[in-house]
Amino acid sequence: MGLKIQKVTDEAFGTYGRVVTGYDTKELLDVLVKKTPAPADAVVYVPSDANLEATPAMKDFTMNCYGGMPIQIGYCNGTNTKLNCLEYHRDSEIDIAAEDCILLLARQQDCMGKMLDTSKVEAFFCPAGTGVELYATTLHYAPCSAKKGDHFRVVIILPKGTNLEKPAITVKNDDDARLFAANKWLIAHPEAGEAKQGAVIGLTGENIDIIDLI
Repeated sequence: MGLKIQKVTDEAFGTYGRVVTGYDTKELLDVLVKKTPAPADAVVYVPSDANLEATPAMKDFTMNCYGGMPIQIGYCNGTNTKLNCLEYHRDSEIDIAAEDCILLLARQQDCMGKMLDTSKVEAFFCPAGTGVELYATTLHYAPCSAKKGDHFRVVIILPKGTNLEKPAITVKNDDDARLFAANKWLIAHPEAGEAKQGAVIGLTGENIDIIDLI
């Protein structure tokens, strides 16, 4: 059976995360829509945005969702239908959709010490206004458009410093080789631009494109 688009409210999503409830994100999403770009032919990611971090959501997610840990609030916006890469962190990521989007997800357990076949990737529709927690063991990357030609805007919340400059390390194992930025371990498909930038090629099979599913 080929890839099908499920919903973040479906039981299958429980492998990868949960829907986050109880937070007032209206002002946060209003600022995202009004003050951040959403390219029609590309994806832009900003780890930390001062306007988003000036909203009440900054304190709420810092104290409640992350238990007092320092966080950053940024965004991933644009237009996209391809997988290209998968990444993971040493912690959960909170994604809050201002506009409908689709998340392509897989399990970290399926790629440790080996290549990940993209047939293991699952797709989940995340409706506008919905926030989800992606667990630390969930492989993910840029969201995808929910309709042909539509853009998306998604708030991305992570521990402070994530996705900034890669630390200088001595590679001790396969996991270390995948470190692509601070708190960002990345595996790329051979067709992805990131592979040309030095990312470890860790995806085999088709570079998923959901254009015919939306």
